[in-house]
Amino acid sequence: MTQTRIERDSMGELEVPANALYGAQTQRAVNNFPISGRGMPEAFVRALILIKSAAATSNRQLECLTPAQANAIVSVCSDLLADDELMAHFPVDVFQTGSGTSSNMNANEVIATLASAKAGETIGANDHVNFGQSSNDVIPSAIHVSAALTLNERLLPALRHLQDAIETKADAVKQYCKTGRTHLMDAMPVRMDQTLRAWGAQVAQNIHQLEALQPAIQTLAQGGTAVGTGINAHPDFARVFNGNLSNLTNLTFTPAANFFALIGSQDTAVALSGQLKATATTVMKIANDLRWMNSGPLAGLGEIALEALQPGSSIMPGKVNPVIPEAAAMVAAQVIGNDAAITIGGQSGNFELNVMLPMIASNLLESIELLSNSSRLLADRAIATFTVNDDKLTEALHQNPILVTALNPIIGYLKAAEIAKQAYREKRAIIDVAEEQTDLSREELKRLLDPAKLTEGGL
Repeated sequence: MTQTRIERDSMGELEVPANALYGAQTQRAVNNFPISGRGMPEAFVRALILIKSAAATSNRQLECLTPAQANAIVSVCSDLLADDELMAHFPVDVFQTGSGTSSNMNANEVIATLASAKAGETIGANDHVNFGQSSNDVIPSAIHVSAALTLNERLLPALRHLQDAIETKADAVKQYCKTGRTHLMDAMPVRMDQTLRAWGAQVAQNIHQLEALQPAIQTLAQGGTAVGTGINAHPDFARVFNGNLSNLTNLTFTPAANFFALIGSQDTAVALSGQLKATATTVMKIANDLRWMNSGPLAGLGEIALEALQPGSSIMPGKVNPVIPEAAAMVAAQVIGNDAAITIGGQSGNFELNVMLPMIASNLLESIELLSNSSRLLADRAIATFTVNDDKLTEALHQNPILVTALNPIIGYLKAAEIAKQAYREKRAIIDVAEEQTDLSREELKRLLDPAKLTEGGL
């Protein structure tokens, strides 16, 4: 049997595992919420610890904690952040109290246990570690801090890597022309690099939009305490806290102009999630284009060959599937689903507090993590490594009756349509039919119908 000890809180006594660093309030949450088996994301827990460290430093500077108390808290926060087994101390389920109070107290209790041993005096979870704070400003701040850090350190670098991979590949394939497609039907020619640079422009736009959200994400509720009034916090706490947190993270955090708004709503998280959804739709588009271009290799388009990474069938020998684009597409679907839940969560700001904070935090950070990982895989194991099947491109390109569009200004739309339909019907090259049905010489038709020239636009 697991050995236990007795811990006490304002509701009485209960048993806690003897070796647990947390106390009674964390154990109550473990007992109350056996729902998903999923703890809060590690990035969120790390943000909580950073907040506790910055708060302790600030309260020492403002003479609200003694140097010994504050220094012990800061020291154990540093130790926790370096602990490979960190998450073993944070067992509270994602689906808990909507304010995230259980997770806040989990952090307070773990830090208090370690700080008390280090300081040689009792460091209280509520009275010292949580001094000048409330779960109601800590958890919204932890959402912003964890999102800001993972966005800056993980997703934006991954998207820039994806954009670079696309642009590099575009340079490498610019000599190839392919049949353009609208409605999945043959259309005018495009160069392969034009297709890729369109993807790159989409990724660049997502980067720009995410960067535009960074100042809002780096604006914090901390200092508003219970309902936004700042009760029990030093008047200068928010200003000093944001300065200390900025020093810890190398990002610039600022106090909210209105604490009530950031405690009672999650509008910034909803906006960030919406942009993550937009990024996911870009990933889905790129993934699906790659799948279509790779389809076949005999009965599909077969324009490119993606890197072969694993057998594609348990029954069909030799089959190879586009596994990286498929995985990326599933990530996109998950991010879109996460956004739907976050949107509902954002509507749950009841008066002075939003009460779906843990779910919002978990989904937001999962979306950032999934997009970060899949963007790098898409860049390195699909875009950078595919090869072009030039023979297949050329064969389809020169048989494409839609090339007749280039003759519109000379022979008119209706005559061009007749030529296209005849070429389709007789399965002949457009240049042969056009030579029969117009007064244009073959040399002139070769010039007018040159696919490479047609990718440059103009008359």
